[in-house]
This record gives sequence, structure tokens and C-alpha cells, in this order.
Amino acid sequence: MNQTFIIKKLEANSETFKSLFICLTKEEYLWKPQPEKWCLLEIACHLYDEEREDFRARLKHTLENPDTKMPSIDPAGWVTSRKYIEQDFEKRVSDFLEERNNSISWLNSLRQPKWENVYNHPKFGLFTAGMFLDNWLAHDYLHIRQITATKYAYLKSHSKERMDYAGTW
Repeated sequence: MNQTFIIKKLEANSETFKSLFICLTKEEYLWKPQPEKWCLLEIACHLYDEEREDFRARLKHTLENPDTKMPSIDPAGWVTSRKYIEQDFEKRVSDFLEERNNSISWLNSLRQPKWENVYNHPKFGLFTAGMFLDNWLAHDYLHIRQITATKYAYLKSHSKERMDYAGTW
């Protein structure tokens, strides 16, 4: 896919995330649809860490040092090891949006990047820099869906009204 298109979508998603994360009460951002699911605070923390330590870092690594091993990451483990549930929600959202701006600035500063550079990922096999970029946008969309589903589930669980007029989820 066209990298300029992907970068513009990543930039536009900053506003999408911002709008999804505003005007939330503590009850809303700490609420979980099920005990094993993430709350909105945990999602915000995940997005912040992924922005810095996964997608931007791994894309940069593939562009600059595709033949060297990447530092390991543990996104699922970070939820507990980094105590996401104890973080400040507004700060984490703000930090994520700032990091996204840093990512967009960095992406726009690239001159003739080698999108075809290949990294041999231990789990996913051969992965081009372009694939990392495309997956970055896919990751956004997966979490936009997750945030929206969590907000819908919160509304449905706290409303005394039927939700069937709105349509089916």
C-alpha cells in the first residue's frame, strides 16, 4: 500500500483516539466488560508503549539495521509489570498523543526510506519495513474497535433502557 496514505491515516487517527478518550469518568475508564479484558486505561497505556517501543522502534530498526536482532518486547506482560491499572489516565492519553505526533514527524522526515528492507522476525518470518508500517495502521484500527466495543458494553451494562433500536452490535 502507499506509504504516504498510511502515514496520513496514522496522523488522522490521533484525532480519532483523542475523541474516543475525552470526557470519561474514572468509573468509565476503569470499567472492564469482563475481568480478563482491558479497561480503557490499560488500552491507553498499551497504545503509549506500543507507539514508542514497538511500531516506531521496530520500523526504524528494519529501515536502519534489518540484519541485527531487535530488542524483545512484552506487550501483554507490560499490563501487569508496568502496572497499567495504576497509571494516570489523562497523562497516559496525552503521552500517547505526543508520541504519535513524534512518530508522524519522524515518518514525514524520512527521505527515500527502504520500505523493502526485510527483517526476519522470529515469530512472523520475513517482514518488510512496509509491512511494519501497514501493521501499525491495522493496530490502530483494532484498538479503535476495542475502545468502541468497550464503550458500547459500558453503556449497555449501565443503561436501564433497551438498546435494540440502535441496531445490533
